[in-house]
Amino acid sequence: MKQIPSKAEILSWISDHPTKAAKRDIAKAFGIKGAQRIDLKRVLKELETEGRLTKRKSSYRDAEDLPPVSVLEITGPDAEGDLFARPLEWTGTGTEPVIMMLAREGEPALGKGDRILARLTVDPTDDFTHTARMIRRIGTNPLRILGVFRKGSEGGRVMPIEKGSDKQWVIAEGATDGAKDGELVEAEQTGPKGRMGLPKARIVARLGNPSEPRAVSLIAIHQHGIPDHFPDEVIAEADAAEPVKLGKRLDLRDMSLVTIDPWDARDHDDACYVESHDNGEMTIWVAIADVANYVTGGSALDREARNRGNSTYFPDRVVPMLPDVLSGDLCSLHEGVERACVVVAMRIDAEGTKLSHEFHRALMKSKSSLNYEEVQAAMDGAPNDKVAPLVSDVIRPLYAAYAALKIARAKRQPLELDLPERQIVLDDMGKVSSVNYKERLDAHRLIEEFMVLANVAAAETLIAKKTPLLFRVHEEPSPEKLEALREVANASGLQLAKGQVLQTAHLNRLLEQAKGTDHAEVVNISTLRSMTQAYYNPENFGHFGLALKAYGHFTSPIRRYADLIVHRALITAHGWGEDGLTPFDIEMMTETGQKISDTERRSMTAERDTTDRYLAAFLSERMDAEMPGRINGIAKFGVFVKLDETGADALVPIRSLGDEYFDHDPDSQTLTGSKTGIVIGLGVKVVVKLTEASPVTGGLTAEIVTLDERSLPKGVNRGRGKPPRRKFGSAKKKSAKIAKKVKRSRG
Repeated sequence: MKQIPSKAEILSWISDHPTKAAKRDIAKAFGIKGAQRIDLKRVLKELETEGRLTKRKSSYRDAEDLPPVSVLEITGPDAEGDLFARPLEWTGTGTEPVIMMLAREGEPALGKGDRILARLTVDPTDDFTHTARMIRRIGTNPLRILGVFRKGSEGGRVMPIEKGSDKQWVIAEGATDGAKDGELVEAEQTGPKGRMGLPKARIVARLGNPSEPRAVSLIAIHQHGIPDHFPDEVIAEADAAEPVKLGKRLDLRDMSLVTIDPWDARDHDDACYVESHDNGEMTIWVAIADVANYVTGGSALDREARNRGNSTYFPDRVVPMLPDVLSGDLCSLHEGVERACVVVAMRIDAEGTKLSHEFHRALMKSKSSLNYEEVQAAMDGAPNDKVAPLVSDVIRPLYAAYAALKIARAKRQPLELDLPERQIVLDDMGKVSSVNYKERLDAHRLIEEFMVLANVAAAETLIAKKTPLLFRVHEEPSPEKLEALREVANASGLQLAKGQVLQTAHLNRLLEQAKGTDHAEVVNISTLRSMTQAYYNPENFGHFGLALKAYGHFTSPIRRYADLIVHRALITAHGWGEDGLTPFDIEMMTETGQKISDTERRSMTAERDTTDRYLAAFLSERMDAEMPGRINGIAKFGVFVKLDETGADALVPIRSLGDEYFDHDPDSQTLTGSKTGIVIGLGVKVVVKLTEASPVTGGLTAEIVTLDERSLPKGVNRGRGKPPRRKFGSAKKKSAKIAKKVKRSRG
């Protein structure tokens, strides 16, 4: 009879034979048969209890080692560009293994968070313990949840912060990471629904008190996965950057270039100047920070900038695309200091038609850093001491060029939406002190027109020189979205003609019809919603909204990666140096366009969510107050009202409208009361009473006090009514079925 092997012998054999570690393999290796298998099973169970073995399906393995085939999560590249992963099945007590991925030619690119099944090889070095080759991709990282932790007797629950979500997650006692009751946490789903019908999760990060004012943008950063910490190697590269010397650059240090930005601008990446010529023509000079000089392809700075895609702006902070030593200093065109730039000189005639343009790599020194308000005040006859010396030679020529460009713009007919931008003002404690609408000045429009012209010039140059670039693409609305806009127009008593090739001029006529009416804001918002989302692509499909055949972003390389790619393309096209497009840039142009289009949408969503939360916090101190607004959305479950003072959107639930049934007509965008016949439609003026404001989710709920300056019929606010009864046969049955479906969908 064979002797049962010792625990050390079993562990040694499993280590040498990781692919043959089932109980029957172990028994066969040591000649264990019959009743002795029971003793072997006992020893294996003891090793498992002691944490020295783990069971994976029917096989055993050393808890401190990894199986030869494992599930891995990609953690991202290091400073040298090598891709690393972490094991998801490791349960040892020592240092977690570090795995470097080995890619085969033709394999799909892997990104941070991807989950794969991989074959591992023990290959210890100073930097990693294993190497791995992908067998197949099995999905992305698990669902991440941001919410408020509520402690229970055995663990607790995470309550979601997403607006409109009532889903909760169960946290086991050993998975709380020490979180306290009421703390903002990030959790990771670990399993499907349990006995209570709720999914399971574990807390992976504790983020502090959710009611703190400065937690608002932090919530958005974590919720949307926006990188807000620069790796050490990125900071090291930025810190090593040095100012640029003149060299072969065009010397513009004596030109009176000025920057014009918001008063609170954190960086200055564009400057302008206008030369007037005797024949009535003008040359507009637009100088843009030469970021490509500092952020070269393949560097740690470049990889991080591509990963971020763009800067993200919140009322209390910026998550920049580049470290501050670049974005706020060396790449920022500060007043009175020499800065590297890429400049375009664009000659236009008296009607704003661009006659020619030429790009240069240059060195400049900004004459003055100005803001929009002081520039406009100077043109309106009230210059301050700083602007007064510049009015004649700098400011007036800028406005003269703008006047010419307005003529060209009127001929081109870009989309003319009128949607005022909100500005949230915070006090020193981070609380909202006021919510204002930003005033649109000619100074704003002037800079916008100059930037559009420079972006067009960049695209045209690169097309002519057959150099790859990322176009800014904006395709025309889909037939479905256009029909939805037409229905909103009809419901507002306006017309959008059918049966013709859509042009921005047609939409501008609709907007002009709505101007000054009760439906103006609804029509503007609906027109905006009908638009496809702009994106970046190496193929040119034109820009519908701007009514341009070719358009590329060139003017903001500090905060947009697309602009940096265009700068590199210009360097390559003109032969200015070795810091142009890399083979990787060219090969991955489509993927880069998709990636940065996604990061742009991520930032927009995070910024919008943050605004909603700040507004909810601001209005939470005005509960039960009556506020004027307009109805800007109709749904089966209720009415959306845009409040006049703040521009916040509040939901009026259907149940608060009265004790009658309201019929929803999606075509006319109305709700009609079955008893009173009251019709609730788009654009109608209302006064609402705020009933709920949640700073954590950003949700606002209200009740209608007056509708179109009239009180609602008697009996409102008594709960949701039932649909009218019908008396005859199949119609009665059909109505009952419909009512049942409606009730289910609302319940």
